[in-house]
Amino acid sequence: MSEAVLLPVPDGTTRAYTPRTDDRSSTASVPSVPSVQPEKAPLTSRTVFAAAHVVADPFADTSPDGPAVLDWDATLAFRRHLWAQGLGVAEAMDTAQRGMGLDWEGAAELIRRSAAEAKAVGGLLACGAGTDDLTGTGHSLAAVRASYERQLQTVEETGAQAILMASRALAAAAGGPEDYEELYGHLLRQAAQPVILHWLGPMFDPALEGYWGSTDLDAATETFLSVVAAHPDKVDGVKVSLLDAGREVALRRRLPNGVRCYTGDDFHYPELIEGDEKGFSHALLGVFDPLAPLAADAVRRLDTGDRTAFRAALDPTVPLARHLFQAPTRYYKTGVVLLAWLAGHQSHFTMAGGLQSARSLPHLARAYELADAVGLFPDPGLAAARMRSLLALQGVAQ
Repeated sequence: MSEAVLLPVPDGTTRAYTPRTDDRSSTASVPSVPSVQPEKAPLTSRTVFAAAHVVADPFADTSPDGPAVLDWDATLAFRRHLWAQGLGVAEAMDTAQRGMGLDWEGAAELIRRSAAEAKAVGGLLACGAGTDDLTGTGHSLAAVRASYERQLQTVEETGAQAILMASRALAAAAGGPEDYEELYGHLLRQAAQPVILHWLGPMFDPALEGYWGSTDLDAATETFLSVVAAHPDKVDGVKVSLLDAGREVALRRRLPNGVRCYTGDDFHYPELIEGDEKGFSHALLGVFDPLAPLAADAVRRLDTGDRTAFRAALDPTVPLARHLFQAPTRYYKTGVVLLAWLAGHQSHFTMAGGLQSARSLPHLARAYELADAVGLFPDPGLAAARMRSLLALQGVAQ
């Protein structure tokens, strides 16, 4: 029997939680599904990207408003971990604290280093191109377009696939749908290879309210689809992060032939990836950063055509995902990095911009409990010891 961990709850008390052991069959709440070992090869039935987090340098003498200083060895080692599962890496995205601690200079270096690693190991890589090299406010549409062009060039020069990220500067500068159609049309015409278009909802970034020229999601969807329909040869796929499964399915069914839908829905991903008789979603998910081994295991079951085993493997992870991404959703990165530390992928729980403080101690304790319950930690004893040390440091006696 493992020693209990005393977890804090919001009312100021604690409760005892007994961590699981390495014997997965000992936890009755976890479905008894045989383990599928990663084959170090890409998945076949779905294209799956994990949006990867960055590892901050805990010894850097910086401040929350200073540029991020990364531990490059640990950051790149985590990407090799994702590739080893057979997943692709979505680089320099929201999960990497893009615009929340990681500036464009740091993102550009991250893209270049990750591209070199991807070439070395044969890993699938797509990288975010946005407009965060612009500082201040009040930028013109011409300045926004030039910024996109610079970042698109940076990504394409590495040989990686580009993801055209939603832009705060464009959301502020655009006067209506026609500005989005003109600007995205210009970028798509000059893209060297098909790109992924990214629609990130305001729950992830409040500055993106009204993207595609309207706060009415039906109207915004029409503009989004018109951009895709005008350039289907330059759009590999669309990433939709609205946390609305019904809306994603409806949009997915209207995409031109050959254009994929990459779900960014961290609440409903099992059903969206499984799909229905009319189609399915591929995946580009922040939650697949911590869930990488379990996610790859599940999709390999889907590769064999076993939809039941796929859902049995992935459905139990949804409560953890919903907890990590609960409002304010943009702070989900804190839980992601906590789990990476507990799982042994990095030696500390320090984040760029001091974002390790963005979630409450009870929230982090619940994330640990949910992750342990689904067998996420390779070494449950290490995870428990690290969680006890964090709790004790914050005044929760163990």
